[in-house]
Amino acid sequence: MLRTLFVFSEMAPYSKTGGLADVGGALPVALGQLGVDTRVLVPYYGCPAMGELNWRCAVSVPYTDETAELWSLTERPQILFLRYPPYYERDGGPYQNAQGEDWPDNDRRFALLNRVAVEIAQGRVSGLDWRPDIVHANDWQTGLIPYLLDLEARIGAARPPVLFTIHNLAYQGRFPPRAMAPLHLPAADFHWLGTEHYGAFSFMKAGLAFSDQITTVSPTYAAEIQTSAFGMGLDGLLRSRSEHLSGILNGIDTIHWNPGADPYLAAHYSPQDRLGKAQCKSQLQSSLGLYPDPGVFLLGMISRLVEQKGTDMVLDILPDLLRRGMQVVVLGSGDKSFERQLLEMAAAHPSQMATRIAFDEGLSHRIEAGVDAFLMPSRFEPCGLNQMYSLRYGTIPIVHRTGGLADTVIDADDFRHPLQRNGFVFDSPKSDALHHAVLRAESLFRQPALWSHLQDQAMAGDHSWQHSARAYLQLYYEVLVQRSGGH
Repeated sequence: MLRTLFVFSEMAPYSKTGGLADVGGALPVALGQLGVDTRVLVPYYGCPAMGELNWRCAVSVPYTDETAELWSLTERPQILFLRYPPYYERDGGPYQNAQGEDWPDNDRRFALLNRVAVEIAQGRVSGLDWRPDIVHANDWQTGLIPYLLDLEARIGAARPPVLFTIHNLAYQGRFPPRAMAPLHLPAADFHWLGTEHYGAFSFMKAGLAFSDQITTVSPTYAAEIQTSAFGMGLDGLLRSRSEHLSGILNGIDTIHWNPGADPYLAAHYSPQDRLGKAQCKSQLQSSLGLYPDPGVFLLGMISRLVEQKGTDMVLDILPDLLRRGMQVVVLGSGDKSFERQLLEMAAAHPSQMATRIAFDEGLSHRIEAGVDAFLMPSRFEPCGLNQMYSLRYGTIPIVHRTGGLADTVIDADDFRHPLQRNGFVFDSPKSDALHHAVLRAESLFRQPALWSHLQDQAMAGDHSWQHSARAYLQLYYEVLVQRSGGH
């Protein structure tokens, strides 16, 4: 049985700031269903409602005087929660304090996670009696793992191969070069072929340079990040490693996101019977104070409210959409200026627009089920999950053609793929292009038979993790064969 150690900085439902956590919660489970023996290492940030925690063992962290602990849940012993209260059990989020500022010791906090992962990978944690065949690291917070294992190989130690997944190249874990000494990392590796990136010490750069295989979360994003437009200064390195770089599209949790059984919804529905969707729309309108009209075109957006997600483009076109009688629901948080403008717009149009600055799991489900179309005008989007949630809920996505959005949404007017058309896609990340796409969507909404057919095709897609898990499993075996010299 293949043994795989996953390392994440967050994992749903125990900790979450974005899609990385959803992957952490779903992919190991999907691989387990394929017979893979998985363990997941993730920091414990403090979550008293998560269930009964059981102490597993202590881990002495090399080169430091720190002793961390591994705990697990009674019902999920394969998840190893890393407990080190001074680093992880704080007021605030996994990466930032309550004021939205990065924790000043993020380098030390996540170096600890990486060091413990290496101890597990090398079978040096007494009490676990488990050692992986392959390590699957994720994003910059785990970027030191392949580098630390490479250091072990330099002194003759056997080590498992590492697959490193980029979930968002924009976040690179950059720190001053002086951070390397307290982390006991050799200064000799601080160069352009090692851990240095434009004068900074970068966890992400280390992960890309020293991993055995690199993946991203969609095929289109894998191609995009090898260009100067999307490569965030790392495109040259990624091009040099293109033979070891591929894109595997994320899936979604089809049990948690299921309109036929979703506990957050006012009514359930299925591809064969969508009557409940109309009830979900009515309930959403009423609960948010919108005028309860089934014939109005209702748009939703759930997002970090930042420029990358196209929030500024949405703000540009909102006045005209509201003038035309559409309704808009926005849920999220982010840039304070964007938050303020969206709140002001909603206050000025209370029967047409609702803005909620929050993270609200239940409301996010009710928005996905209740709106007619979903806005995702991201300037870049490594994968995106909300467009797949939307498709599963018969809500038509309106997206910019980039990354995973391009891989999952086929335009309603794309006659090359008549059986896969499921949304509206625009090519230029500009307000007028988004505006035109929304008007095209509303026009089709006014033609019930055509709109219903589009919903049929949207809900017919399979966006579960099964296909992606099989692709990862195949890649694991390919990496293991490469490491063994092809034998």
